[in-house]
Amino acid sequence: MNHQVIGILAHVDAGKTTLSESLLYLTGAIRKKGRVDHQDAFLDYDPQERDRGITIFSKQARFSWKNTRFTLIDTPGHVDFSSEMERSLSVLDAAILVINGCDGVQSHTETIWRLLMHYQIPVFIFVNKMDISYLSKDKLMEDLHQLDMRITDVTLSMEEAIEQMATSSDEMFQKYMDHKIDDRTIQQEIASLHLFGCVFGSALKGDHVERLLDLLDTYTVKKTYPPQFGARVFKITHEDHKKWVHLKITGGSLKVKEKINEEKADQIRLYSGDRYESVQSVEAGEICAVSGLNEVQIHDALGYEKPSHAPLLTSYMKYRLILPEACDVLNMVRNLKMLSEEDPQLMVSYEEASKQIYLQVMGEVQIEILKNLILDRFSVEVEFDQGRVIFKETITESVEGVGHFEPLRHYAEVHLLLEPLQRGEGLIFDNRCSEDVLAKNWQRLVMTHLEEKVHKGVLTGSAITDMKITLVTGKAHPKHTEGGDFREATYRALRQGLRSTTSLLLEPYYAFQLTLPANVLSRAIYDIEKMHGTFQVEENQGEMSVLSGKAPVRLMRNYQLEVLNYTKGRGKMICSLAGYEECVDQNEVIASIGYDCDSDIENPCGSVFCRNGAGFLVPYDKVEQYMHLKKVVRSDAEKYRPYQPRKVDEEEVLKVYERTYGPIQTRLYRPSKVEIEENIEVKSDIKKQCLLVDGYNIIHAWEELALLAKDNLDAARNRLIDILSSYQGYRKCLLILVFDAYKVKDNIGSMTYNGSIYIVYTKTAQTADAYIEKATHEMNEDYQVRVATSDFLEQLIISGQQALRISAREFEKEVAFVCETGMKEYESKQKRIGHRMLEGLREANEKK
Repeated sequence: MNHQVIGILAHVDAGKTTLSESLLYLTGAIRKKGRVDHQDAFLDYDPQERDRGITIFSKQARFSWKNTRFTLIDTPGHVDFSSEMERSLSVLDAAILVINGCDGVQSHTETIWRLLMHYQIPVFIFVNKMDISYLSKDKLMEDLHQLDMRITDVTLSMEEAIEQMATSSDEMFQKYMDHKIDDRTIQQEIASLHLFGCVFGSALKGDHVERLLDLLDTYTVKKTYPPQFGARVFKITHEDHKKWVHLKITGGSLKVKEKINEEKADQIRLYSGDRYESVQSVEAGEICAVSGLNEVQIHDALGYEKPSHAPLLTSYMKYRLILPEACDVLNMVRNLKMLSEEDPQLMVSYEEASKQIYLQVMGEVQIEILKNLILDRFSVEVEFDQGRVIFKETITESVEGVGHFEPLRHYAEVHLLLEPLQRGEGLIFDNRCSEDVLAKNWQRLVMTHLEEKVHKGVLTGSAITDMKITLVTGKAHPKHTEGGDFREATYRALRQGLRSTTSLLLEPYYAFQLTLPANVLSRAIYDIEKMHGTFQVEENQGEMSVLSGKAPVRLMRNYQLEVLNYTKGRGKMICSLAGYEECVDQNEVIASIGYDCDSDIENPCGSVFCRNGAGFLVPYDKVEQYMHLKKVVRSDAEKYRPYQPRKVDEEEVLKVYERTYGPIQTRLYRPSKVEIEENIEVKSDIKKQCLLVDGYNIIHAWEELALLAKDNLDAARNRLIDILSSYQGYRKCLLILVFDAYKVKDNIGSMTYNGSIYIVYTKTAQTADAYIEKATHEMNEDYQVRVATSDFLEQLIISGQQALRISAREFEKEVAFVCETGMKEYESKQKRIGHRMLEGLREANEKK
């Protein structure tokens, strides 16, 4: 039996849920048709959905019709929940696009259509509410043809429908002329997205719904799946204190207790509405919910499936969460991570410095839903601030970025080619580096680091987009290169490239449709122009005028209230996200944000090179003078120009000679090498040495001190102070020993000097890691800083500060060596010099 997973999609209020009820009722899946306005729809069973009359969460139902078994996925229609809708597209075999016959194609309908074409999903169109629509079929078909000219009305007679289908392509026209258009031909054309069947009807009254079912049964292609296991994850829910992973089996089968990525499938459920059936196994093509897969996330590809691309629709607003005073912030972060598992587009982030939580949200309706969800699940009443739009950054010209990371005993160099792309293309990563230049394992590491994080731009610190980033060359050291070195070099190469070219700030734009009385049309036009928007006046609908166009979200986000005010409630504005475009007042926005890319120590633009056994920082605009590899991509100025011979006189030759070799004269002496090489930088000042020691880390790492600390921690601390005082006496460096005291209540911290070393106890809530990081940053200009610790995270942080690091074990060996060597030198001096007073007494005794 043919099995199809079909999704039902629409702009809000198009009648999508009502059509779902009709499909389920006609096929016998439910005994009574529910209604949205009666709050008894089979698929809208969530309390918030019934209260608001909209679909918020995607849900599924199962039914059969003639020769086909269907799994129907009902998706949200409101623009605020577009990401929930998009996640379902990855598992669909076909889609039903519902159009409101009273409104025609709307802005969000166009967004849905672009998504369907992107995911290559065959589409059947149902134009709903034809029983109350004032628009004719011809007018609606004209509207539909703005989406695609190959949309065909199949509610006509078969002969008329085939005539329309013949115009969809030259191949179909030839088959029509040869009388070879049959069901199989139409099926293949629909499956290959060359034809789209359209039905006009009424979901509420059941008009032509049966015709839609026949189309789905006749013209959907039966899927074939490979024998090996594969699955795609499109949804995660939490129910009965368990995490349920909703996925489509795309190959083989899945059985209870079977292993997936080292985890076992504990239970398998087949859902239909809020009801489910527990089964022992599922075959390919089925949609099921599985428990026990706690490490699996949305968008994961299991088995033979390849990872999916990043979603096209993303949140364009960022909001700060306002918590009650007694609420535990870190506990709330953990709770919100559970919500972000269900909706990854929330992008929950926590800023340690300000102790604030931020979420990315689509709009006001989603905010209200989130507030209710947090209250229901975690019993906390929260609020959101006014929010701000999420800017993005791109580049206008291609550039080769260079990143070099070479503190002592580390080495990596990376060259990345950054190229601008068209708006909406996102980030594309490529690799053109030869394995003869850089080994494959290092290349994979670079590509991983490019894809593992959101990279910041240099204008406002916003995420970068719409560019292709290509690894063109790189270099490793056979002895000193470690994995973390290529992370640093990759990040620095990207930032150096962004800093070296022209960047462009992008902001989100609304596509809007504004319906309002004709007498206030001029007011609307004035407002849109003031918002730097573009528009066109469409055909009037009686006394109402219609404007459609685009404008920045930042300037139009609250305009709906103004429209209702000056039209006295008669105006209506429908908005959907149109994507990102150039910011209209870029300089003012950049100045208001106040981001300084050169002061962002977590995202440095410069590189670290090594000279005289020590690392030093080179700013982004000087990196090309120090880089070890030649640039792969030449700029336009560096490209060869065709040779054009010209006549040169003797005087010009003489000038060239003098510019090259100096004036022609007798030399009285031979200049020194330093005088010739004037461009060589000679560094006369050598930085003083500073050593920062993480006290408790060293105590627990050194065996002698660890044993002592088990009985008496004070004794271990004092012993370490004695050892380091002796060490400092031999090395003559500035030595700062740092102990954690962050758990001591109301502690203001302290620093004492014992004559040899400085001993620091940190203040309340300040760890030794934080103190050392801050001290490294502040002292780096005047001192060559080394940090002794075995804390990996701390080592990584101080490496980014261009400080040298030494592990606890290496430091223990160094201290023992220095102290032993110093004592031997002292003893040898005593043997050579002797003790004059004792020798005098010895001579006097001998004379007696």
